[in-house]
Amino acid sequence: MRYFCDTEYDGFGGRLLSLALVPEDEGEEFYVVLDPPHAENEWVQKNVLPYLFMVPEALKEDPMSREDAARALAHYLAHDPEPVICADWPEDLAHFSMLTVVGPGHMVTMPAFSLQMLNLSGFSTAANSAVPHNALHDARSLREHVTNHLA
Repeated sequence: MRYFCDTEYDGFGGRLLSLALVPEDEGEEFYVVLDPPHAENEWVQKNVLPYLFMVPEALKEDPMSREDAARALAHYLAHDPEPVICADWPEDLAHFSMLTVVGPGHMVTMPAFSLQMLNLSGFSTAANSAVPHNALHDARSLREHVTNHLA
């Protein structure tokens, strides 16, 4: 199944702050905030941090360590033998992939996954999101655009 991915991170090349996966079939969503939820980048401080926890109550959890977030991600995808992770920005796919690495030479156990880079010239997930610069809402925006306008 395809999962639409979005991330928030501390500026260009910065550390991962949050990650969301929204399944194509509108099933259970995945959202995680990494601990500690702070940023060095001033723009991120103003435009991302205030919105990190603006998600449905069922998805609100305390911030997690990278390793705990990686294990939660692996658990979420464990039921799908061939997940396809779709994003409209390369850093989202890079952060997703790097989250699976939990130490030198070690990654979480999860199904083999494929990455799909979507070229959506002229479309902005944030501009079409219910809560711009929140990974969950931006991933929902991406799913809505792809399934309703590109299917």
